[in-house]
Amino acid sequence: MQHFVVVKSITRTSLILGSIALFVFASAVVIGQSGWNATRITSNGRDLNTVYFSDSKRGWVGGDEGFLTHTEDGGASWIEQRIDAKRHAINDIYFANKDVGFALAGDMIFRSGDGGNTWHESYKISQTAVHGATVELYSLRFNGKKKGWVVGSLARGDTVVGSVLAITRDSGTTWQMLEAGTQQELIHIDFVDDERGWIVGAGGAILHTEDAGETWQRQLSGVTGTLYHVDFRNSKQGIAVGERGTILITQDAGQTWNKVNSPARATLLSVQFVSEDNVWSVGRSGVILRSGDGGHTWLEQKSSTRQNLYALFINKKEGWIVGSDGLLMRYAQ
Repeated sequence: MQHFVVVKSITRTSLILGSIALFVFASAVVIGQSGWNATRITSNGRDLNTVYFSDSKRGWVGGDEGFLTHTEDGGASWIEQRIDAKRHAINDIYFANKDVGFALAGDMIFRSGDGGNTWHESYKISQTAVHGATVELYSLRFNGKKKGWVVGSLARGDTVVGSVLAITRDSGTTWQMLEAGTQQELIHIDFVDDERGWIVGAGGAILHTEDAGETWQRQLSGVTGTLYHVDFRNSKQGIAVGERGTILITQDAGQTWNKVNSPARATLLSVQFVSEDNVWSVGRSGVILRSGDGGHTWLEQKSSTRQNLYALFINKKEGWIVGSDGLLMRYAQ
């Protein structure tokens, strides 16, 4: 249930697809003993906010100013797919299946029905619907073949004034705004199966559903700092991470969340289970953490960078991290 979202401002557009430029990696720099190699995508200084791979060869990276790039060869080369909007960043990329994918940018949801070859605007939240507030969509996940969710925030100027929770029941063709039951900023959503899901956000907010999203109940996190990412390995075992190195774990589907010691004090922005025991997390100031016991204890990995690491995507054999100024890291066992 991967995937991260970074809180930044973004813009609207229609995705104009085309093989604009082929990006070749710079010389790799070995990252300590952690197995991560650092390269850069030529993004003209833009931060990279999200990464998603649909299989071992096909992947996407999204960033500031509508930057979207795609690989067909496992990251050996990258081809830019341009979004014609300079004020929006891409906050999340997610594929419901091998054909249907989504990208979130500002108040818009873009959809691909052909495996990411072409994209079009699927939905745009109207200013009327949110009483003129600025919308920022952060995270999207599906909990069925046709049923999906998106979360985000509403702001006036620099002040968050509400949250966004929207649902699609037709594979992203149409979306419906719902009441989230909280005014706090909602940042990341994860479903472990069709029925059970979690949302995390500002003020230590954790929301949970056991009925496929028909109702959402607040869970007690025990913290007040912002939680940026949540990942569940199964219906019971989950981890949430956030401000000042916060790491919360649960073994009972979130009925109780316990804070564990973190070797880092920097804000953690993404976390992912690779197996029941093996977990990774990344964050600001180049922090990379790894746990070998399901998140109970953590070791900090040498990353050889102080740049912010915004998103993580990893499977059993390889992984990817994206960050500031076009930074891309690859992990291979």
